[in-house]
Amino acid sequence: MMTNLVEEFLVHVRHERGQAAHTQRTYSAMLGRFTGWAEAEGIATARDVTFQHLMGFLEAERNRPVTGPGRGKGKPGAAPKKLSSASLHLQVAALRAFFRFCAEEGFVKVDPTENLSLPRRWKQLPKALSREDVERLLLPPLEATPSALCDHAVLEVAYASGLRLAELRGLRLEQLHLESGFIMVIGKGDKERVVPVGKLAQAAIRRYLDSGRPALVTAKSPSTVFLTQRGTSFAHVTLWGRIKRCVERSGIRRNVTPHMLRHSFATHLMENGADLRVIQELLGHTSISTTEVYTHVAGARLRDVHDKHHPRARKSSGA
Repeated sequence: MMTNLVEEFLVHVRHERGQAAHTQRTYSAMLGRFTGWAEAEGIATARDVTFQHLMGFLEAERNRPVTGPGRGKGKPGAAPKKLSSASLHLQVAALRAFFRFCAEEGFVKVDPTENLSLPRRWKQLPKALSREDVERLLLPPLEATPSALCDHAVLEVAYASGLRLAELRGLRLEQLHLESGFIMVIGKGDKERVVPVGKLAQAAIRRYLDSGRPALVTAKSPSTVFLTQRGTSFAHVTLWGRIKRCVERSGIRRNVTPHMLRHSFATHLMENGADLRVIQELLGHTSISTTEVYTHVAGARLRDVHDKHHPRARKSSGA
């Protein structure tokens, strides 16, 4: 059964390659779609999969209507949205990783993805909050309840240090070095990096640790910094929901995701003249090309400011 082989691959990804939990979930979802399609096509084992099968599957994926929260509810008569090039890129990456594993372990004689190239992925500029919106979002809570202090500390750390959601969830007490003004972050692939924490974020964490966290701790609580009302570590969706509710309470009228705080961190550093290599190190990016997208964001904002405020920006020369 191909599904059993996928399970072996996911164990390999988790324990031997040390891939991030998000990558593991992505591979699981993507390969689950492929095995479901293969079963419907009568393809029993990984050995039976050919390059032509893969192309047929990807074509079916390309034309699959996008579903999910807030999608597929367009105007009556409108054509359904198709899978984005970014999603297709992830699907191909998952297939290549899986069949490379199968070939290396001898489960298939020939890797059918050998000539399967990744589709070009259009880079979307990351969306960042304005500095005014950040200030509104980071206002101290009116009621200093344990949960409110936790939420405020999460937001301060997310913006002050540019942490991913998974890094926030997994942050442990021993990783805090507030007296020295930094935290040790365990990022993708279990790579460690040192990230500074500003004075305001330090104050928010200390306030939470002194007056909030002790009220949340139970006998079974882990040593993660941020705890739910039940004294447990946050699940991905739970922490996401808490951040979204904080955004709504702040009065910000736009769709804000937790990752936008990370984008705001990097964008505002870039706008203030930070070196790109330093931002790469702070974000934990393996490749500088991933970080370079923030140069486009900062450039676009600078052009907007120039167009709005320079007296000759909008004047034409005339004849």
